[in-house]
Amino acid sequence: MSGIYREHAPVHDTTAVPLTVLEPEGHARGGIVVLHESREFTEPLLELMRSLAADGWTVLAPDLFHRRTNGSSPDRVFGADLFADFDACFDWLTAHGVFRDCIGVLGFDSAGTAAALVATNRRIGAAVSVAAPGIESPLTPQADALLAAAPALKAPWLGLFGEDDPLTPPDQVDRLREAAANADVATLVVTYPGLHHRPDHPGFDPAALDDISVLDAQTRIYEWFDSHLR
Repeated sequence: MSGIYREHAPVHDTTAVPLTVLEPEGHARGGIVVLHESREFTEPLLELMRSLAADGWTVLAPDLFHRRTNGSSPDRVFGADLFADFDACFDWLTAHGVFRDCIGVLGFDSAGTAAALVATNRRIGAAVSVAAPGIESPLTPQADALLAAAPALKAPWLGLFGEDDPLTPPDQVDRLREAAANADVATLVVTYPGLHHRPDHPGFDPAALDDISVLDAQTRIYEWFDSHLR
């Protein structure tokens, strides 16, 4: 069915990851797992997800923070929990008729780091990371630094960064570009002036058609999936 709805996908540890699902009208071209670090969707992020669905993709956004320890959830999800939740999304998509090589992953901020690490551990169709920190040093003990992980990428990976982002210094982004170039898959790292190129940024106004950086970033996301999920 088309539209937006809630679902659950079983995880191997007997839990289930809650999903927000957006399906396109008609036959889906493939599936995109959208990783996000917020407990609630921002309107710009929802709009991006709607646009991806309108472009023919089934979009899954898992709640990565569904696990509780002593009544609280983690701030970031990496390692075995991340891969288990992604695998649950992957299995949900294949069970709904999506071909394995037509599944991609997209993430923002620390979830962008998670998307890149998924692409170093899982053979999927494509991955996109936006403003992903943790380039030189791991974000958590369960995560790898992107510089160390990038040569092991198993899926075509696009990284989008802001030139002035203090969490992703230009020299580190340059080194990441070089490291990713050693992978056996297609990679592309792009930087933009300022901090507001992110499609899900609270300050982004979708009506600001003169924001060339935002438009270029969004276009690259769509084109990356168009090129590699087929």
